[in-house]
Amino acid sequence: MAVPPKRLPPLNSLRAFVAAARHLSLAKAADELAVTPGAVSQQIKQLEDHLGCALFRRTNRQMLLTDEGQAILPGLAEAFERMHDALQAIGNVGQDGRLTVSVAPSFASKWLVPRLDRFTALHPEIDVLVSASMALADFGAEGIDCAIRYGAGRYAGLVTEKLMAESVVPVCSPALLKDRKLRTAADLKEFTLLHDDSPDQDPSCPDWRMWLRAAGIEHVGARRGLRFNQSSLVVEAAISGRGVALAKARLAADDIRAGRLATLFNVKQPIQFAYYFVAPPARSALRRVQLFRKWLGEEIARDK
Repeated sequence: MAVPPKRLPPLNSLRAFVAAARHLSLAKAADELAVTPGAVSQQIKQLEDHLGCALFRRTNRQMLLTDEGQAILPGLAEAFERMHDALQAIGNVGQDGRLTVSVAPSFASKWLVPRLDRFTALHPEIDVLVSASMALADFGAEGIDCAIRYGAGRYAGLVTEKLMAESVVPVCSPALLKDRKLRTAADLKEFTLLHDDSPDQDPSCPDWRMWLRAAGIEHVGARRGLRFNQSSLVVEAAISGRGVALAKARLAADDIRAGRLATLFNVKQPIQFAYYFVAPPARSALRRVQLFRKWLGEEIARDK
């Protein structure tokens, strides 16, 4: 009876034995391992010498396992399968797990967050971290997977896809109109104006001064009223009846559909800036990022 060795035999010899035992053929084992039959035979001989026993009985037509070979095959085959699964885990790193998305606070609160439950229902294996900040994401330092940016679409070094255009529309709470008329832009002199002072730096986005001038209205004080540094705050102030806002239509869309806001004058002005999906090239190929990008497209289609 062979005595079990105190040290493990070479890994290549174990692989050669498992392949040959699976096929009961040196030629087929050689094809699997991309070596010659002679190399497989040599590795098996090395293993048999190490173990001090024969693992195969060779006849003129076939190879057969000895009792010792049959005894060690199941455990070795399982061990190689487990090693293969362990190495596969490297390829799965970053595919699921946590998805970190950088967005502006206004887009997060008025568009993204109200829809996220549908993404998590579709992909419960992915945990979403929304990083809401006015500053541009530092993808490397902050571990950001992708971002939704509002701008002109020029983001060097990043994979960039346009998600949706934006426009500006005058809105107010329906309750604000119950006892006061607001049929034309000239009636705005009776209402508080709500100003969006968010730092977008989009020259095509009108403020109240530009909007009133384009409407031919001169006697309404364009600078009076309340000012906010985030677009979502402007929308919320309008919902609460604080005044009339020039709101970004995408951010106000859910509130308009729900009847919390009323659009005015049947006017919607397109602007140059839009919403873009951006990601570093290496992260754009991750499964979790691709699933999120696909879901964004589906949600935008739902809004149309």
